Amino acid sequence: MPIRRVRAAGAGRKPLSVTDPGLLPALEALIEPHTRGDPVSPLRWTTLSLRALASTFTSQGHRVSAATVGRLLHSLGYSLQGTVKTSEGAGHPDRDAQFTHLNATATAFLNDRQPVISVDAKAKEWLGNRDRPGRTWRPGKDPIKVDCHTFTTSDQPVAIPYGIYDIANNTGWVNVGTDHDTAEFAVESIRRWWQHRGRVHHANATRLLITADAGGSNDPRRWTWKKHLAAFALESGLEITVCHFPPGTSKWNKIEHRMFCHITANWRGRPLTSYEVVIETIAATTTRTGLTIGAGLDTGSYRLGSTVTAAGFQALPITPDAFHGDWNYTLAPVPPRPPKALAAARRIAPALTEMLSNPALTGMPRPDFERLVAVSEPYWDALAEAAFQRRFHRPRSYLHPQTSSLDHYHRLLAALLRRRRAITSTLLAQLLGVTRTNLSNQFQDGHRLLDLHRIVVTPLPGSPARTHEQLRIRLPDENHQKDQP
Repeated sequence: MPIRRVRAAGAGRKPLSVTDPGLLPALEALIEPHTRGDPVSPLRWTTLSLRALASTFTSQGHRVSAATVGRLLHSLGYSLQGTVKTSEGAGHPDRDAQFTHLNATATAFLNDRQPVISVDAKAKEWLGNRDRPGRTWRPGKDPIKVDCHTFTTSDQPVAIPYGIYDIANNTGWVNVGTDHDTAEFAVESIRRWWQHRGRVHHANATRLLITADAGGSNDPRRWTWKKHLAAFALESGLEITVCHFPPGTSKWNKIEHRMFCHITANWRGRPLTSYEVVIETIAATTTRTGLTIGAGLDTGSYRLGSTVTAAGFQALPITPDAFHGDWNYTLAPVPPRPPKALAAARRIAPALTEMLSNPALTGMPRPDFERLVAVSEPYWDALAEAAFQRRFHRPRSYLHPQTSSLDHYHRLLAALLRRRRAITSTLLAQLLGVTRTNLSNQFQDGHRLLDLHRIVVTPLPGSPARTHEQLRIRLPDENHQKDQP
């Protein structure tokens, strides 16, 4: 049967892409990535909605509707898309090696039937009739009514979930705190898991492996974290090994995608109005693979700002691993070692000190220099500690030769003589009985202290003294050795 046509073939109104040949190129120029598109486009800093695109086209002389813009975009292969988290930033050079070490350690523990747990703190949850993301099934037109405004006050109750995931048994425990997320709270959460679940499921355990990220309350640089872990090791009798994930890789922590994600899904669309709701919804979280989670409320008080002295930290029974001891270490279940006495500073002959501190060399009367030494010593310790941690990513040992070979008086004196160009580093190190490298390591902080206290130093004319004879020439006669008023 012949097809009856109303119009002849090719008749009718032509598409805009035909009647306006510049329409498609103009559309692509507007929505191209900014690195290739027009840098002065009016849509550079706005949402590329269909109405915004149509309005811009109209102002450029292309009369087009929002619906037509949508059809043209689909014909060009464009679609609505969100962002994808793929860029992780600069990775640590030992990232892959640390993952290999962590996996090998976990495998060895599991093969020996020793417990391996993954720990982390979940985001804080403010309690109240507050809006929650997600949706849940409800009778038609009967949503849960929540507050329009969710301001946070100083007395607003907060839930701090700290989770422990047992990798071998696919079980978990969440300690819900009510105070602060501190290192003491983190270790207390592990202790409560051991009391409620761990020692039941691992009755013959002698060791424990903890895998954690490298931040928050379980930061490997926190002395308090290691102090409380050592106390738990002594209390439980377990040898505790800790392996931290490299910085920026916490999403690979198993607790994130094996336990926390299911708790978040169970909370969707449900206001957390009380601690009971938090505890019950966590305990009711299960999966088809057999995950079970226990939960308990921790009403303990955990004070912020607690510290550990250097001597106390040095006494902890910690054994750093041969590979990245700042990320991998073991705490033995033994009492802390007796604190070692601080190494005595190198004894320097009083006559040498008298000569080097002569105002002719330092440019300062002795009383002024001694006053500078007294007020700058706390700053020196703070600068040295910060510099050491930036370099080695671990707390400084106060028995290290760089910090114990000279006392603060002679360290600052050496920096001042260096800035005065009174003596070479080689000769000064020889006189003080240290190596030149040891002495050079302390010049930088010494110069910072001089700048901090606004000490104006005028270099001596000529070259620095290279020998004892040249140094004596710079000193006044013995009759003028006394300080001038």
